Amino acid sequence: MEDLNNLKIAETVDARGTACPGPLLVAKKSIVNIQSGEIMEVLSSDEGTKRDIPKWAEKKGHQFLGFVDDSGYFKIYIKKK
Repeated sequence: MEDLNNLKIAETVDARGTACPGPLLVAKKSIVNIQSGEIMEVLSSDEGTKRDIPKWAEKKGHQFLGFVDDSGYFKIYIKKK
């Protein structure tokens, strides 16, 4: 597993303050902005996102790299297929 604190992020999506399914919808819309192999970081304060985004990523063939808890929110990392 890659060190999540040292990833090269191609796109950061700030979905903090939005409730489910907001963060997932923002992630779906934003993944088109990056190239295959690049990494998108999703910032979210909604607990459901930790479950929803990995499921969506797997379904679409993207790689879920993990998440990091920060103060009051978390960062989710996805590598585009």
